[in-house]
Amino acid sequence: MVFPAGQQVIDTMLGIPISADNTEWFEAFKPLLMDEESRRQFTMPAQYMFKDIPTVGPVEDKVAWTLAHMDRHNITRAMIGFVETLPEIMAAYRDHRDRFFFDLPVNPNEGMAAVRQIRRAKREFGIDAVSVFPAGVNPQLPINDKRFYPVYAACAEEGLPIFVNAGVCGPRMPSLCQKVELIEEVVWFFPELKFVMRHGAEPDEALAVKLMLKYPNLYYSTSAFAPKYYPKAIVDFMNSRGASKILYAGYFPMGLSLDRIFAELRELPLKDEVWPKFLYENAWALLGATKS
Repeated sequence: MVFPAGQQVIDTMLGIPISADNTEWFEAFKPLLMDEESRRQFTMPAQYMFKDIPTVGPVEDKVAWTLAHMDRHNITRAMIGFVETLPEIMAAYRDHRDRFFFDLPVNPNEGMAAVRQIRRAKREFGIDAVSVFPAGVNPQLPINDKRFYPVYAACAEEGLPIFVNAGVCGPRMPSLCQKVELIEEVVWFFPELKFVMRHGAEPDEALAVKLMLKYPNLYYSTSAFAPKYYPKAIVDFMNSRGASKILYAGYFPMGLSLDRIFAELRELPLKDEVWPKFLYENAWALLGATKS
């Protein structure tokens, strides 16, 4: 149960900084925040949970800054959000395609426009995945809502896994739309769709495990959790029948530093044979098997 020296890592949730404080990442959530502390004081909407959010400061080359942090922890590839209007993202796409996977954030409220966005991004840019934050779109959307279904169908047809936040969300806004039990209808109806739960699935992590046992197309990523807070049910599942179902994801620099994550990973009680699957192989099978 020793962290493997030299193990290559794929991080399935990482960000390239936009500005010194990155508050722009969370602008879309502000209309859903009702309390003044969240609206006026927090740099990110779940700051009450994240006490040591990484600071970026003035950085001229944000892609090089990100790659340097990745290299220190042997992160050979990381998945970042694909936004055509952000120069930093497009620089990463243009100059470092071998280091990044790209997920396209979409809003299913946009109907067929979201479907066309997915198809175009796959056709023109070769995106690797799609992502949705059900509690963060406005209006919020339950995971099994009919407005989600065209997006799920497009992902299934394009061979794109979809990463969806599940469980109680961090920002102070309702989470009912992300109940884990809603996922079952989706993975049942779309058996070809690879569905990855993000951000914990708490307090229903035991149900998440049951559903992963039941449905071969359902996965879980450890995004937005410091390793010492990984749910016990998830760690136990990794060490038993779920070794191929859990993908490593951090939350850098949105909420956690890579130094903290990798220091705490070394204390994680994983079996030796589980580490390479968790840190690299599962993500590669899902995202990179067809890439060089």
